[in-house]
Amino acid sequence: MTNFDQQLEKLSNENGFIAALDQSGGSTPKTLEIYGVGNDAWSTEEEMFTVVHKMRTRIMKSPAFSGEHILAAILFENTMDKNIDGISTAEYLWSKKNVVPILKVDKGLADVENGCQQMKSIPDLDSLLLKAKSKGIFGTKMRSVIKKPNQTAIVGVVKQQFELAKKISAAGLVPIVEPEIDIHSQEKLAIEAILKKEIQIELDKLNENEKVMLKLTLPETDNFYQDFTSHPRVLRVVALSGGYPREEANGRLSRNNGVIASFNRALTEGLTVNHSDDEFNTLLQASVENIYSASIT
Repeated sequence: MTNFDQQLEKLSNENGFIAALDQSGGSTPKTLEIYGVGNDAWSTEEEMFTVVHKMRTRIMKSPAFSGEHILAAILFENTMDKNIDGISTAEYLWSKKNVVPILKVDKGLADVENGCQQMKSIPDLDSLLLKAKSKGIFGTKMRSVIKKPNQTAIVGVVKQQFELAKKISAAGLVPIVEPEIDIHSQEKLAIEAILKKEIQIELDKLNENEKVMLKLTLPETDNFYQDFTSHPRVLRVVALSGGYPREEANGRLSRNNGVIASFNRALTEGLTVNHSDDEFNTLLQASVENIYSASIT
């Protein structure tokens, strides 16, 4: 079996969750601030990325971070381009940790229009996919945001996601479709109803060679996305924490059977640069085990 086939088998059949380590340039300063590193630790963007890579490396090298509980990890492009212990990050994840590498490919969000934010254009997508494939990346992730239950705007978000998903599938990678719902929206239930219907329409258009993963905001109604977990074109349904504290995110996740976590903030909550390695690893181990337990319901 090729690495891709082994990774497909792992994501299809094993228990675990996906670690989201893909903060991009815009969100990196806040991530580092929470970790206890101020912006006086760098003077250029590249130095900032070096600092955050050090944080991510500490997480990925921790004994708590392994394929026993973690199926895959989502990386920012800059992280993919860097090394851990002299080998590329993607190769390190798979060969040393048995964790499938996935790449965030979007370039951020466009301005809000009719209560939704589509993705900015990705002019270098084809070359990025070629590079990702050459580095051993299994799949991709791309994020949109929905704030209002505007039917036309939500249709636009979902269509954009699936148009790109088809291109990514054609390049030999498995896309994660992520139309995030703003958890602070007062109309979250109405958004969920529209979004579910539109995702179903697009899933039913995919051919048998096109598989996607769905990354969705934890719903207000338990098991709301249950149909997607058994859809023949869906590899996995994963949940984003969306700003919920870890305890609440895990509670909501545990009530959605067949859905696994793809947490970022909820995974790294409480970790700081000042922790000793033993403290850091103990905290991360507890976080991993809690998220894993919520993901196997």
